[in-house]
Amino acid sequence: MTDALKRLSDEGVAIWLDDLSRKRITSGNLAELIDQQHVVGVTTNPSIFQKAISAGDGYQQQLADLAARKVTVEEAIRMITTADVRDAADVLRPVFDATGGQDGRVSIEVDPRLAHNTGATVAEAKQLAWLVDRPNTLIKIPATKAGLPAITEVIGLGISVNVTLIFSLERYREVMDAYLAGLEKAKAAGLDLSLIRSVASFFVSRVDSEIDKRLDKVGTDEAKPLKGKAALANARLAYQAYEEVFSSDRWAALDKAGANKQRPLWASTGVKDPAYKDTLYVDDLVAPGTVNTMPEATLEATADHGQITGDTVRGTYEQAQADLDAIARLGISYDDVVQLLEDEGVEKFEASWNDLLKSTEAELKRLAPSEG
Repeated sequence: MTDALKRLSDEGVAIWLDDLSRKRITSGNLAELIDQQHVVGVTTNPSIFQKAISAGDGYQQQLADLAARKVTVEEAIRMITTADVRDAADVLRPVFDATGGQDGRVSIEVDPRLAHNTGATVAEAKQLAWLVDRPNTLIKIPATKAGLPAITEVIGLGISVNVTLIFSLERYREVMDAYLAGLEKAKAAGLDLSLIRSVASFFVSRVDSEIDKRLDKVGTDEAKPLKGKAALANARLAYQAYEEVFSSDRWAALDKAGANKQRPLWASTGVKDPAYKDTLYVDDLVAPGTVNTMPEATLEATADHGQITGDTVRGTYEQAQADLDAIARLGISYDDVVQLLEDEGVEKFEASWNDLLKSTEAELKRLAPSEG
């Protein structure tokens, strides 16, 4: 093992694990990752829960109890997922306390079927915050058009938020704007801004997957060298936008009032193309004040052979813009790609949620006590 994870941490990148299951908590594995692998946070999403609960480890007793109480399948899922998040938050509590609330966080997502409904998203975020009832949780809200006003509203209530499914630079700027507007609301309401935290989850690998596919279709000599460039370019330009917004006069007023910056979080950092090094989206996205949430395989690969050579983001903006411009000149529409990825992202989480509903419903039926 190298000390790459420690070096990454020392460079100002918070290492979060993009996975959670009851077995991971009860076996002591999560505590071990915190202790030995510099993990300081956990993210979940509907796909992660669907995988964990379908695998079944550790959920049978709770499912049997829920079946005996004849709860609805929606309520059952919320009871199960919030229990896992609450327990993980307790495991991470010492990290939360040691970092003054910056890390030691666990994220839980609003029902993905509400992604295009602002009011329902706000109501669900409030409900989740109440159900988990831990100061070190983040409520995940997707960065859809309907999600933006929900982010402002929820931050304005003093609830910490992880904004998810961000693919485009324009949408990312809108997310930061929604966060600042939420802080302004919270300030007007007399809330303590220092207690409100947020991360903005900017998705990485899927951008390469989609653009590489289109570059292959173009198939020219100009197209080939651009493969594997788009995702890093996009993320690096996002960091440039972050630096701009959080050095503005608008931010300065909130900073003075005790507010925290909304950190960029690199999400979807597992490499999809085996032709690329498996630590690509870790090694090449090192910048202070960021979070990298990794699937366990990426975490292990980084620990084993990650090449952490200092900041690999600042100073690259000109090249990043040149790469995206070169892709655009080949007739590949950036706007089309990022919109497609957002739509697909919402659909994937919705499909996972529906699968989870179906499998949980089947389990509840199976475990239901016979009448009489």
